[in-house]
Amino acid sequence: MPSIGKQSLRLVVFLSAAGLTPVARAADAPADPCSLLTPAAVSTALGDSFGAPQKSIAPRPFANTAEGTDCHYATANGRHELLFRVYFDRSAAEANDLHARLKMFFGSGATAAAVGDEAYFDKNHSLHVRKGNVRFFLSDGNDQKKLAALGNVVAGRL
Repeated sequence: MPSIGKQSLRLVVFLSAAGLTPVARAADAPADPCSLLTPAAVSTALGDSFGAPQKSIAPRPFANTAEGTDCHYATANGRHELLFRVYFDRSAAEANDLHARLKMFFGSGATAAAVGDEAYFDKNHSLHVRKGNVRFFLSDGNDQKKLAALGNVVAGRL
């Protein structure tokens, strides 16, 4: 592997100091976090007609962590429901740490390939995803492939 010459190292240090190198930025929570997953996207993925979500505050998973938002989607007849829970942590490192700690409690070992930065299914087949500083959860007691497709919709909007 070639070594970096002094000139190259100085250039890297200069660009970093000048703020010209790419920096991973934290995603900011939108005014309505439920807007990350539209009723149309839910309806398409799950094959039923879902209405607008009912929004509420999601509990903090641990003391001194961010509150989240719960978005409850349901069909008109109430036979099919989906919970989308989303948290915007202060940093990707904090989200990574929380995701790992929660995985110890809820993870079943099944991973969800190619969804966000990291994802897993729990024993109830619910999907837990981390992308950058955002963690989210999708649960409907349904097909894992359909939840993974919805997870990709959300991850693509972050």
